[in-house]
Amino acid sequence: MDGLHIKSTGAAGGINTGALSQIKNKPISSAASQGVSFGETLKDAIHKVNDMQQTADVKMQQLATGESTDIADVKIAAEKADIALRLMTSVRNKMIDAYNEIMKMQV
Repeated sequence: MDGLHIKSTGAAGGINTGALSQIKNKPISSAASQGVSFGETLKDAIHKVNDMQQTADVKMQQLATGESTDIADVKIAAEKADIALRLMTSVRNKMIDAYNEIMKMQV
């Protein structure tokens, strides 16, 4: 999830090509060359998504209790958490599909 960064493009609904170029230019084996396993990378990503969810919850509670008045900050935190959760769910679904395909293979 290190590649997941949300940047403002200045236009509503604009596409952030900077994030796409970071993903394209990042070597595939970077995690393997650093000695980090796939499982550890996945655990780290899950923890980051959980942290985003908790941060969004805290900001919503602060807004509800009147401790904060920055509605935009709360909305941005909630959207980041939502996007990260959807991405994590999509990755999980792809992993399950890949596992099922491997199980169908004849040895």
